[in-house]
Amino acid sequence: MRFLRRFRIRLSNFVTRRSTDQRLQEELAEHLAFQAEENVRAGMPPAEARRQAALKLGPVEAIRERHHAEQSLPFFENLLFDLRYASRMVLKSPGFSAIAIGTMALGIGATTAIYSVIDATLLHPLPYPNPTELVRVQDDLPGVGAHGVGISIPEWRDLQSSGIFQSVALTGTGANVNLTGSEQPLRLSFKQVTPNYFAVLGADAQLGRTFDPSDTTPGYNLEVVISDGLWRKEFGADPQIVGRVLRLDNDAYRVVGVMPRGFRDQGSTSDEQNVDLWLGAGFSGLPFRPPQRDLRLASRAVIARLKPGLSIAAAQGHLDALVDSLKKQYPAEYPAQTAWTVRLIPLTETVVGSIRSSLILLFGAVGLVLLISCVNVANLLLARASGRGREIALRQALGAQRTRLIRQFLAESLLLFVLGGLAGVAILFSAQHFLLRLIPESLPHLNNISINWGVLVFAVAVSVVTGTVFGLAPAWLMSRFDLIGTLRQEGRGSSGSRERARARQILVISELALSLVLLIAAGLLLRSFWDLFKVQPGFNPNRVMAIQSWLPGPNDPSADIYRSATQEAVLVREILRRSRTLPGVEEAAAGDEAALPLGHSQPGRLPLLREGIEMKDNEAPVINSPIVSPEYFHLLSVPLLRGRLFNDQDLEDTPQVAVINQAAALTYWPNQDPLGKRVRLRLDSRDRRTGATPPWTTIIGVIADARTESLADAAIPQIYRSIYQRPAKDLAIFLRGQLDPGAISSQMRTQIQSIDPELPVFHGETLDDVLSTSLSVRRFSMEMVGFFAATALLLAGLGIYGTISYVVNEQRREIAIRLALGAQKATILKMVLRRGVSLAAAGTGLGIAGALVVSHLMSGLLYGVSPTDLPTFAGFTVVLTAVALAASYIPALRAMRLDPITTLHSE
Repeated sequence: MRFLRRFRIRLSNFVTRRSTDQRLQEELAEHLAFQAEENVRAGMPPAEARRQAALKLGPVEAIRERHHAEQSLPFFENLLFDLRYASRMVLKSPGFSAIAIGTMALGIGATTAIYSVIDATLLHPLPYPNPTELVRVQDDLPGVGAHGVGISIPEWRDLQSSGIFQSVALTGTGANVNLTGSEQPLRLSFKQVTPNYFAVLGADAQLGRTFDPSDTTPGYNLEVVISDGLWRKEFGADPQIVGRVLRLDNDAYRVVGVMPRGFRDQGSTSDEQNVDLWLGAGFSGLPFRPPQRDLRLASRAVIARLKPGLSIAAAQGHLDALVDSLKKQYPAEYPAQTAWTVRLIPLTETVVGSIRSSLILLFGAVGLVLLISCVNVANLLLARASGRGREIALRQALGAQRTRLIRQFLAESLLLFVLGGLAGVAILFSAQHFLLRLIPESLPHLNNISINWGVLVFAVAVSVVTGTVFGLAPAWLMSRFDLIGTLRQEGRGSSGSRERARARQILVISELALSLVLLIAAGLLLRSFWDLFKVQPGFNPNRVMAIQSWLPGPNDPSADIYRSATQEAVLVREILRRSRTLPGVEEAAAGDEAALPLGHSQPGRLPLLREGIEMKDNEAPVINSPIVSPEYFHLLSVPLLRGRLFNDQDLEDTPQVAVINQAAALTYWPNQDPLGKRVRLRLDSRDRRTGATPPWTTIIGVIADARTESLADAAIPQIYRSIYQRPAKDLAIFLRGQLDPGAISSQMRTQIQSIDPELPVFHGETLDDVLSTSLSVRRFSMEMVGFFAATALLLAGLGIYGTISYVVNEQRREIAIRLALGAQKATILKMVLRRGVSLAAAGTGLGIAGALVVSHLMSGLLYGVSPTDLPTFAGFTVVLTAVALAASYIPALRAMRLDPITTLHSE
């Protein structure tokens, strides 16, 4: 308390320094006058009386300084003085200051921009209370190579009663639903969730309420919670929306709440951006199948909130014990060969997904640019120090302490770095809307990226830290001038301090090394992206458009007019017939969303039971299973390798048939002919509703592998089924021809709604656009790293140019004497270039070593190129060396053209 009281008094004195000094001066004057009067009364002459009074009082300035040090805060006063001095020096050299501030604005601005993305995606991906308690529960069957197989209702109930979690919620992945009853039917994205879903997340509605967590309705509870975006866009932010009835897939749901504007759903990126409403469901009554322990769906996800204070590792241990007990209790449902396991994954990991490695790479790249910017400014400060050698020496001769000089020079560098940081943030803030358009839409939490207070604090902190670290060495070297030698030689062509020259060389070598690391990383990403871009996808996307629709699926299966494949086939055939009559359309085909190459978020994955091998679903591997019409393969130019494709005679009441790709044939029937093999695909939409055991399906054909799931991997097993045998609610119409993308969507809407006016038409896009979108994250990473590498190369070139130029300037007298004594200009050229080459050689050597480390760390982002790709390493080493030589050549030419007489006369 005493310390705080003294600090408060000193702070008050610091604020009122002028008035305090004035009072002290008045008191000293009064004391001096009083003592002089006393001396006069004692018989001294007036002049002697004043002299004796002054001697008795002592040195006035020393008294003032001592009083001021005792009563005020000298640290802050010195800081303000140093900042004022630094401001004068910055204004005194506007050209130098502009270059330094601009360089730091580039480095700190770019770093802050990438940090704002990381802040929104990696650091704050979950805007829920106590996000570390939230986990994703994933079931795996590693024994049969199946991961993320989903969970059954009995298993969900086991988790709820395990004592490990506060609450456990079950949710389906994002799906479509039709909103009808208005002028135009709308396709909306929805999630089916257990009523405790929002309670697990700790989220509440801004209007109305969420679901009752204790609701035990077995099927849909006919309540809906809508998003803020849907409320504002479609209902005009109607405050009376709660209680309103919406017709969704021909079922009536009552709106019970509206989620807040900032609410983000916990699923994948596409789910977060597109979830319009949530439907409460118990997953154990119509339209769902009766609960069975071995009835799992990959489309179901489980999120849970751990008990307070329970770590994920401890919870995993308890969960492993629960799994072991269930295996013993239900051996038939959990065969030993499947090796059933349940894993806890932090919910943050599932939200961020695979984008983490790309963002970390970008942050590392921009960090290198920041380092290079700092090194450049440090080099400028060192060069400026040599130019101010006489000033520093004079100040030392007049009694300036070395620590005082270091503090002032450090304040000057700090001011430059902070001004650069503020300039970078200002530019970033003014250009943020333009920069956001460069970021791919698939990036998580794109709408939450902003320049907020946390980002500003980061920018200021980076400015201060880098200013301190990279300003300390120049300040220390500036204070180490040889006083006598500098005063004798400064201004007459001194060669400067060896320490400063060595420091400049180290800084330039560091710049070159860091630049080479970035260049090689960018080169590897460029080659990887180019190889991926040029890869043959196995299908022909040219002149193809895909337009989607959604067929309603009411809760009562008997009310579904598209319940069977036969009923849906009438619609599909008529849509295809009318599509072929549209202008420019040459071919038309149909499929489900899983058949849209590279354009679906969730593939249709089903357990694959092979006749004579797997006997139960929980023993079976899962496989992607798109549903397509017979024209699909020809439209996409996917070749048939053997067997046959679907035809119009493959109907619901005929034997079930399927076509597989080469990867499925090699994976599940190695060294065998798969034609004629029979399989059973369980748990698709019709089977869930009817509970019927599906018939055996015969494989009739094998097609070539196509990269429909990922451009980086062609060998993903696929089994295709005919849309005339298996109905699909998520309908995609594929059109090939000379199409007008702007007109075809409205034309298709007219044609489809003339058949069924309650069907929405949405997401019309070309497959070329879908292909481009699938590469958006890789493209973004490549472009950003490429930009940072080019910036680093420019800064490194400027760094070596500045260093060589300064060396030439320092050695002007020596070069002039050499020329006067008959040295050839070619010799001078070689002498200067040799210095540049030696710096470039040292920088490239260190850069190659660093690039080898970085390239192996980023190997997961590469495709078709080795982390030690020799052409990339060699090519960019040559590029950097050429830039270094070019930057050295200009000062070398200037050295060759020196006039010895004029130079020596000026010296």
